[in-house]
Amino acid sequence: MLTKSLGHFPFPAAVTNEEGDIVEANKAFYSVMDHAETYIQRDMRRFLRSKQQEHSPVVIPGTSYRMIARPYEDEQDMHALILFRDEQFHQINQIIEHSYDGLSVTDATGVTVMINGAVERYTGVPREYFLGKSAERLITRGFLQESVTAQVIKARKPVTVFQGGTNDQQIMMTGTPIFSGDEVRQVVINLRDITELVYQYQSYLRTKDTGDDSTGHVEHQDVEMVQISSMVSRIANVDASVLLMGETGVGKDVIANQLYEKSDRKNHGEFIKVNCGAIPFDLLESELFGYEDGAFSGAKRHGKPGMFELADRGVIFLDEVGELPSALQVKLLRVLQDGEIRRIGGTVTKKVDVRIISATNQNLRQMVREAKFREDLYYRLNVLPIKIPPLRERPNDIDYIATHYLKQYGEKYRVQKKFSDEFVQWMHTHQWPGTFVS
Repeated sequence: MLTKSLGHFPFPAAVTNEEGDIVEANKAFYSVMDHAETYIQRDMRRFLRSKQQEHSPVVIPGTSYRMIARPYEDEQDMHALILFRDEQFHQINQIIEHSYDGLSVTDATGVTVMINGAVERYTGVPREYFLGKSAERLITRGFLQESVTAQVIKARKPVTVFQGGTNDQQIMMTGTPIFSGDEVRQVVINLRDITELVYQYQSYLRTKDTGDDSTGHVEHQDVEMVQISSMVSRIANVDASVLLMGETGVGKDVIANQLYEKSDRKNHGEFIKVNCGAIPFDLLESELFGYEDGAFSGAKRHGKPGMFELADRGVIFLDEVGELPSALQVKLLRVLQDGEIRRIGGTVTKKVDVRIISATNQNLRQMVREAKFREDLYYRLNVLPIKIPPLRERPNDIDYIATHYLKQYGEKYRVQKKFSDEFVQWMHTHQWPGTFVS
């Protein structure tokens, strides 16, 4: 019964019978009941008989609330679910309602307390069947295949699962926890249709199987990595800055190189890689920006161009950008803002056309809070963020990559080998640090 779930709603809510009489309400409802009772008795009976799907919002005088209602049938009896939302909540709800992605919110017990119309489009199930019902009940009735909320509460971090939708859709569901102190108070669930992405990837794999691809790269089975690969293709010719995040060894330099290889800049400029953490500070500035004749003792007679000049019309990859000293952060910000550099010892600026891709294994946002990294530079670098997961978070890739290399080296050394069951089990339990293969 929906009436048993009203207490989970974060806003005033009530249920009427087919005569328009209130049969159940939550505690929050009583704060507006005196103002709204007349409207409920006047409108609900007429509304239910009209067979409309949603009651036109009514502003309740003396409050900041709007009243809306939706019909639903429970055990062959017709009811109206009445919801009261304040003006600010209404505006937020309108934004949520117009989201192309499906969005829903559950409480810590898995009961759905908010949902938008896109969920109905993806699942083919009216939203009324979700509201006020627990994930377990929705699974029992066949509306869900598994509970995202339960997994999020257990893991205490975002969790992604996949399930089928209408017309053989492939739906990706990502649940994100909202904490109250140490407890998960609510879970926000995002639903996205990835049918076309999966279809394109499967077609691509079939092409790979026929030998039409000669790149020699190991591809991925993990959906998140497929999405990253798709994003690389989409943004390759977008000149906005890219920030690659992930543990050491996940392949940030590989992604940076792919962005360059798939862009038009490949035909006009170079791909220059600079490891900001491996070059001493007193050399890093001259390496990045160059120097003029006589700028310091030991400087070349005619000066030297820096990495930004060498990367003109191409791409510069700043690895370990979190190690960049404060003084150089200011100079890098100028390049991003004005597209200009000035050599050490120089008096004139020079325009450069460079796309900046940076990478870090540190939490730059935390470094900003600790005043260890400039906030304005962080936002300039973080225009297009890409977070690369380590192999241990991509179990679907483990067997695929291992089998690829077993076949590759078997052909190279003319041997036939296979993995033992014990080794396969070990691969799936090993906590692979980083590890990107391409």
